[in-house]
Amino acid sequence: MTRQYFGTDGIRGKTNAGAMTAAMAMKVGQAAGRRFLRGAHRHRAVIGKDTRLSGYMLENALVAGFTSVGMDVILLGPMPTPGVALLTRELRADVGVMISASHNPYEDNGIKLFGPDGFKLSDEDELAIEAMLGEDQPLAPSPDIGRARRIDDARGRYIHAVKASLPDNVRLDGLKIVVDCANGAAYQVAPSAIWELGAEVIAIGVNPNGKNINDKCGSTHVELLKESVVASGADIGIALDGDADRLIVIDEKGQTVDGDQIMALIGTQLAARGALKGGGVVATVMSNLGLERFLQGQGLNLLRTKVGDRHVLEAMKAGGYNVGGEQSGHMILLDHATTGDGTIAGLQVLAALVQSGKRASEMLHLFDKVPQLLKNVRFSGGKPLDDLRVKTVIADAEAQLAGKGRLVIRPSGTEPVIRVMAEGDDAAEVEQVVDAICAAVKEAAA
Repeated sequence: MTRQYFGTDGIRGKTNAGAMTAAMAMKVGQAAGRRFLRGAHRHRAVIGKDTRLSGYMLENALVAGFTSVGMDVILLGPMPTPGVALLTRELRADVGVMISASHNPYEDNGIKLFGPDGFKLSDEDELAIEAMLGEDQPLAPSPDIGRARRIDDARGRYIHAVKASLPDNVRLDGLKIVVDCANGAAYQVAPSAIWELGAEVIAIGVNPNGKNINDKCGSTHVELLKESVVASGADIGIALDGDADRLIVIDEKGQTVDGDQIMALIGTQLAARGALKGGGVVATVMSNLGLERFLQGQGLNLLRTKVGDRHVLEAMKAGGYNVGGEQSGHMILLDHATTGDGTIAGLQVLAALVQSGKRASEMLHLFDKVPQLLKNVRFSGGKPLDDLRVKTVIADAEAQLAGKGRLVIRPSGTEPVIRVMAEGDDAAEVEQVVDAICAAVKEAAA
C-alpha cells in the first residue's frame, strides 16, 4: 500500500491545509483509537504537544476522535517527544501522541504516534491506520464514550527520568551552561533538570508565544546560542529543537559540535566503561566519513542506515546497539529512552565534561571532518536518476572517489528534489563531483 499521510516521522504538513486539519486529526484519533482497542481493559491514550499555536486545535480534535471511539485520554500539555514516549509506557497507555513538527516553523505541525511500549509505530500499524483514515469508524455507545483529563505532574515525572539517566554521584556544580530550548516543548523541563543537577543555567528560547518556535533559535539556528555562550563566559551551550529530540552543542569558544561528534564522544565514553552495546554506533548515510574512520581507529564499527531516526532505531533494535543518531542531532540512547532525546544526550555530554575536567573545546572535537558537500536539485517530474546519462556520471564519480571518499544520492521523501552528497579528502574534487552530478540531473529533468 502506498503511504498517503505517514512519512518517515508521522504525519506532517502546513496547518489548516492538506492532511493537517482538525477534521483529519479527529480521524487520526478515531483510527488510532480503534486500532489499539485491544483487550477488555479500559483503554487510554496519552497526548503531548509542543508550543505551536495550532497545537490547541489539533489536541482538541484528537481528544474528540479518541473519546468518540471509547478511549480515555490523558493530556500532558507541552512536553518533549521523548517525554510523551516515556509516559505512554509508564501510564500503561495503549497509544501515545505527540503533536509537533519538530524543527519546522510554527505554520507547520505534525502527529507522531507511539505504541504501548513507547516506541514509534511499526510499518504494519501505520499502514493499517492509513487504510482506516478513508473509512468511517464505529463509534462507541453513549455509556462507553471516553473521558479526558489533564495531569499536573507530567513535567516532574519526565524531569525525574532525565536526571535518572546519570549516576547519583554525578553533579554539574561549577558549570555555567546556556540552554536554548527553541521556544519549544522543553522550555520548562530542560533548564529545570540541568539546574536541579547543580549547574548555573542561562536559559534562552524559553518564552513561547505560539509563533516563535524554532524562530532564529534552537538546534537549527545556533547563532544566538553562540553569542550567548561567548558573551556570558559559559562553559558550554546546548541547543534543542522544537520537540527536544535533537541536540547540537556549542563549546566555550563558540564552535559548533554536531551529532557526529556527540555520537563519537558518547560511544567512546561508554566503550571505555564496557557499556557500549553492539560493538559500535548506528548512524545514517549522511554521517561524516571522519566519524567512521575515528570509530574504526577505536576498534568500533559504524553501521549506516537510510536517512531518518526511524531507520536508525530499527537498526539499533535489530543489532542490539544502544547508541545511535544523526548528524543533525537526533540522539537515541536506548539505555535511557525509546526515541531521540536531546536533553538526556546533553546530560551525557555534560557528565563527560565534569568527569574529564577538560574544557568543552578539548573534549568535543574528537576527529577532523572530511570535506562534505550537499546540494539539492529540484525537478518538475519524471525520474531523473533513471536516466542513462545520469547513471554514467554517477558511476564515473564513484570510481573517482573509490577508496578516498563517499557518494550518497537520494530523492527527497517529501518534495521533488534530488539530494547529491559527496565527501572525500580533497575538497575541490568533492565539489567537482557534486557539480557534475547536479548538472547531469538538471539536464535529464529539463
